[in-house]
Amino acid sequence: MRFLEQWITQIIDPYYLRIIILVGINIIMALGLNITTGVTGQLSMGHAGFMSLGAYTSAIVSLKMGAPFWMALLAGSTIAAVFGFIIGLPALRLEGDYLAIVTIGFAEIVRVFFLNFEPGGKAVGLSGIPQETSFTLVLLITLVVIFFTQRLLSSRLGKAMYAVRENEIAAEACGINTTHLKVLSFVLGAFLGGLGGALYAHYMYYISPQDFDFMRSIEILNMVVLGGLGSIPGSILGAAILTILPEMLRVVAEYRMLFYGALLVLLMIFRPNGLFGDMRVYDLIKTRRAKGEKPCQS
Repeated sequence: MRFLEQWITQIIDPYYLRIIILVGINIIMALGLNITTGVTGQLSMGHAGFMSLGAYTSAIVSLKMGAPFWMALLAGSTIAAVFGFIIGLPALRLEGDYLAIVTIGFAEIVRVFFLNFEPGGKAVGLSGIPQETSFTLVLLITLVVIFFTQRLLSSRLGKAMYAVRENEIAAEACGINTTHLKVLSFVLGAFLGGLGGALYAHYMYYISPQDFDFMRSIEILNMVVLGGLGSIPGSILGAAILTILPEMLRVVAEYRMLFYGALLVLLMIFRPNGLFGDMRVYDLIKTRRAKGEKPCQS
């Protein structure tokens, strides 16, 4: 793996390699939010809170405790998942805008906490984090997360999650435990959000509470909505576009956000259900096979 990493760094410019790694990290977090919001229909607008929990926990475990990198990743993801369970409990009584307000409040509580958290450097932030995140590692973890998510959504459990999104009352009437599924979706989404945050912290050297503000949550939500709620290929494409696009618009730095916002508005006008809609990996494979089949000859 080390040889592959050295070979990659030799053939790819460091600037483009950095963008590719950030694309992979954003894909992981977008797929996590897609399980919560896109598949189960629980509107979460505080995903940056889970990301910051994973980032700070893993960074402190690495810096203060001297733990190995894999342990830091696991600690950050687990702490985020625990808080995902805690936030998932109010989801049993709330939905729509009310649930969104709860998740926004949670993310702001976490951000303000780290602003005053002494081991995390308070408002100054935390520096000197070991740069353990590499292209090879991000690629491997991203592929594993994509495979896991695809298997989950194609299973009976995943189909039950889609049923909760479409009609919770009808899902309960069919014997689906909606309470279990809604909490589970928050836990899985938070776990992947924390994993992305841990990878981010160990790539950027330095993190601060400002890195995980409300706009970061909106950015991750936009990735899911842009690609299509509930769609794995959509989340991947949305994360790639919204990571690369700001870099492409640096040539018009003064008007970058204007172009960025206008493009999102146009995409939502012409593709209101996202670029892929609700299309899943299974649908893409099925469509490709159908095109490859020759019509029956009489």
